[in-house]
Amino acid sequence: MTEKNAPEGEPQGSPEPDFVEDPGYEVSGESLEDADVETSLDDTDLAFLDKAADDLAAERLADLQRVTAEYANYRKRTEANREVERERVIGDTVRLLLPVLDDIDRADKHGDLVEGSPLGAIASKLRAVVERMGLSAYGAVGDAFDPNLHEAIVQQPSAEVSAPTILDVVEVGYQIGSTQVRAAKVVVQTPAEG
Repeated sequence: MTEKNAPEGEPQGSPEPDFVEDPGYEVSGESLEDADVETSLDDTDLAFLDKAADDLAAERLADLQRVTAEYANYRKRTEANREVERERVIGDTVRLLLPVLDDIDRADKHGDLVEGSPLGAIASKLRAVVERMGLSAYGAVGDAFDPNLHEAIVQQPSAEVSAPTILDVVEVGYQIGSTQVRAAKVVVQTPAEG
């Protein structure tokens, strides 16, 4: 191989570097690693940093408390909505069974549900199922009349009562929890005027 000619004025071959490696820079006789660099802060700087840190911590704590409260409220709302929706769905299902329950009540009033009879056993099972679903009947003879719970189909004045009272129940009322499925249809005795 032939060497290429270097441009005029430059030596041929690899040039030597002009510097020598120094183990460390010297500052007034000490290396930078050994130099004592002043990093102290005065009281004003420390107070400012402490206040900034406290403000940031307070802000983060307030954010955390707000998010925690929002989540707790969300859970409560969701659980309440879930319970209302559950009662609504069960109510819709039970409404389909109300005519059957009414027939069972009529048969019971007429004495057709003799204990031990097949119809009596079926009636007991059906009532047990709807009770497990949370359905409860209300409206009995002698109860005080409540227009929010009862539907008066007939009113009869009577000197025997001092407040409107249920004289007879035509159709039993039903509710699931706090949800009314059907108002009780009743005959009401009202206080006689005079």
